[in-house]
Amino acid sequence: MITVKKEGVILEQTNLEFENEGVLNPAIIKEGNNIHLFYRAVRKGNFSTIGYCKLDTPLTIAERWDTPLLVPQFDYEKQGMEDPRIVKIGEVYYIAYIAFDGINALGAVATSTDLQHFEKQGIIVPQITYAEFDELVISNNDFIERYRSDYNGADTIVMDKDLVFFPRRINGKITFLHRIKPDIQIAAVNGLNELTPEYWKNYLQHLDSHVLLAPKYEHEIDYVGGGCPPVETAYGWLIIYHGVKNVGRCYEYVACAALFDLDNPQKEIARLPYPLFKPDQDYELAGDVDDVCFPTGTALFGDTLYIYYGAGDDIIACASVSLSGLVAELLVNKVSQSL
Repeated sequence: MITVKKEGVILEQTNLEFENEGVLNPAIIKEGNNIHLFYRAVRKGNFSTIGYCKLDTPLTIAERWDTPLLVPQFDYEKQGMEDPRIVKIGEVYYIAYIAFDGINALGAVATSTDLQHFEKQGIIVPQITYAEFDELVISNNDFIERYRSDYNGADTIVMDKDLVFFPRRINGKITFLHRIKPDIQIAAVNGLNELTPEYWKNYLQHLDSHVLLAPKYEHEIDYVGGGCPPVETAYGWLIIYHGVKNVGRCYEYVACAALFDLDNPQKEIARLPYPLFKPDQDYELAGDVDDVCFPTGTALFGDTLYIYYGAGDDIIACASVSLSGLVAELLVNKVSQSL
């Protein structure tokens, strides 16, 4: 088994109004030796904004803003901008986040060229009801039944979360992951303007052909979801995601790892048959939500991959692992049949 080091807590809530309930699930991007960290800041009442701090080492905060960097501006995000992830594709930074209007939680995007000024692109995932979803995938009844865990009636909007972009175009296309429970799906487009209702209608009619990962092992048996932006290695895309299982009193969230083909990222090469790491520290076992390790960003220094995650759903922690060691361990666990 691969050895992962828990580095401890990186960021905690303050008494500032915008983050007096918790800080969690950060987007991470490394530039030079600095790390930009964009985190979900929660104030009382479960209203979320995106806060900012800068690290000058993987574990040391050098600067922390006392006001949010990004705040809700539109009705579709009026109760929160949650769980950001960030990549840079060409000269443009893409911050993916979950827009929460108090009822619906859907993947949205903001873009920037300088990490200071952001232009919101809106919700980019499908916005459909379960009745519409059922109609689109009616030809595959067995497949529909797997997607009923969040079903609350025909008029309920299908929740589509965990929006995560690849850090470069693949075969000329912007490629991203999203999650309609219980699987992780993948999509690729020339530009975000292609993500029209008609695009998603065609996509959902063939949803089974867009699945990247489905639950397989015991630690992820209930559902899986996107985690950190993929890390490019010589052997494939390393994807660190989260797996969820019911442990009786609650759901346990663990960090998981898999490897995918560089040119065809829907082709699974390998997957760890055990969690990369799981809740075992006090700050992970007890929090706003117990038993949570929710990875959302990485930074690579030499061969050490630092993995930043929400712990207990109310603080930010970090773990580290040898990248070459993790890839080697994955290659020992190649899948017997590609997706």
